[in-house]
Amino acid sequence: MAVASGVVAQPLFRAPVGTRDILPPESVRRRRLVSVFADLADRSGFELLESPIFEELGVFQRLGANNDVVTKELFEFFDKGDPPRHLALRPELTASVCRAFAEHRPTVPWKIWYSGPQFRYERPQAGRYRQFDQVGVETLGTDDPYADVEVIGLGVRFYEALGMRQVRLQINSLGDAESRPAYDAALADYLQNRRGELSEQSRVTLERNPLRVLDSKREQDQPVIAAAPVMADFLSGASAEHFVAVKAGLDSLDAAYEVSPRLVRGLDYYTRTTFEFVADALDTAQNAVGGGGRYDGLVEELGGPPTPGIGFALGVDRILLACDAEGAFGGASPPVQVFVVDVAGGLNAAVLCDRLRQAGLGVDRAFGGRSMKAQMKRADRSGASVAVIVGPDEQAAGTATVRDMRPGGGQRQVPEPEVVVAVAEMLAGAAP
Repeated sequence: MAVASGVVAQPLFRAPVGTRDILPPESVRRRRLVSVFADLADRSGFELLESPIFEELGVFQRLGANNDVVTKELFEFFDKGDPPRHLALRPELTASVCRAFAEHRPTVPWKIWYSGPQFRYERPQAGRYRQFDQVGVETLGTDDPYADVEVIGLGVRFYEALGMRQVRLQINSLGDAESRPAYDAALADYLQNRRGELSEQSRVTLERNPLRVLDSKREQDQPVIAAAPVMADFLSGASAEHFVAVKAGLDSLDAAYEVSPRLVRGLDYYTRTTFEFVADALDTAQNAVGGGGRYDGLVEELGGPPTPGIGFALGVDRILLACDAEGAFGGASPPVQVFVVDVAGGLNAAVLCDRLRQAGLGVDRAFGGRSMKAQMKRADRSGASVAVIVGPDEQAAGTATVRDMRPGGGQRQVPEPEVVVAVAEMLAGAAP
């Protein structure tokens, strides 16, 4: 587009639909949330796994041929190989974890945690984006019910650590290979008999996977779902015993839960234990802030040995929305503790910033020879508690003024070699 000056205006590019730029201070808050999770996972014996953001398409097709994640939501592409390889951005991380296990065969039980972006092509809405971050854990190589308890318990403690008090834990068992065929048949017969009462979307789902109908949040479907057969009536002896042990373990942790007999989660690989964390502070139908379950056959489908697994993924965006609704996990503390103001025109600011940073402090400064007034405004906006000021008088005397920026704070002039100690004392609350 031409403008009067003859300069061609360039188009304003924006973030793609369903994505966004996460700017400070929100980005700092998100990083702090991941740090809280990482600390809990580390202390529970989980180690960090970093896996590729894209995988061969077949890795994610194991999530279920009739699943919306596979049929509608994958970001697929071909690379430049000869022949080209069919790849996809990861829509979740459990399949990637199982692929990594099958490829590398680590010692079991393999306990890992992760964080990072996933990608799904779905309609953006509050707390749901096409690129979204999750944190999660997986334990592979044991079917011990107390491994389930450990994983679920870590999720419970994480929400507590964020200060969230309105999160409910729902659990269920989806049975095993012995239990599922009879239940699947009974559920399909029931839903077919009441097909005419279902929403149009659920009738389509019924033809592909009857179990997924139980996921529907549509009001029209609720009476049909409420009267549907429940898996608890079809559990094998081994599955029932496993579920009893999981509940007993959660009881021992004083981790409150509700048995939700129609909880199936959204992916086809789940067996036995399934669970979901629901935030009551979110006044929407989409109020799940995380969940997971056991997936005892997924590693085999990805070329590995028979390997049981249990894990969860928690959505960062939805968690932060729930925190805001509760008034929990407030804004991040300013990373800048000290602001260096230099109006002497020398290298003082560079030297002082470096020394203070080496002492472990968060330090910032202004550039461009701005006035004292402008630099002090910048210091105030930075959130720094202390300003270190070097003007012509201080430079001539080899000193600096250390000023407490907090209400009622004072200041003192100290020799430059003593600035770090003076700043540390002031931050610690010592009298100026």
